Amino acid sequence: MIMSKKTFTENEIKQLTNNPYVKSVSSKGITYTDAFKQLFITENKKGKLPREIFEECGFDVNVIGRQRVKSSGNRWRASYRENGALGLQDTRSQSSGRPLTRELTLEEKNARLEAQNRLLKAENELLKKIRFAERGLSDN
Repeated sequence: MIMSKKTFTENEIKQLTNNPYVKSVSSKGITYTDAFKQLFITENKKGKLPREIFEECGFDVNVIGRQRVKSSGNRWRASYRENGALGLQDTRSQSSGRPLTRELTLEEKNARLEAQNRLLKAENELLKKIRFAERGLSDN
């Protein structure tokens, strides 16, 4: 994987942080929201270029860097092909990276299932909003 060598200035970090599609920014990287990744895939499937999608969502491609835009798009498309919408989710906060070896208690199993259920409901709501927005655009 080619990592971008571009680092962000304080002003660029502030600018990026104000974008609703940004979860977090450091001097070395951007974490985009799951909603942005989903929107990216939807728009990209319609034939829009990665740069166009980023610009339409309020990003300055010159600040982000063309290589970062290109590699993000490639990574999200590959992840989406492999795992569908679940492949676009940021799971870093949910996983310590080490698999659990002990048996879960019923309470833990129930909590996990409830969390998964909430996640799926939120995903369905997002997809409904995207479909509704697409229908609104196609009616005009």
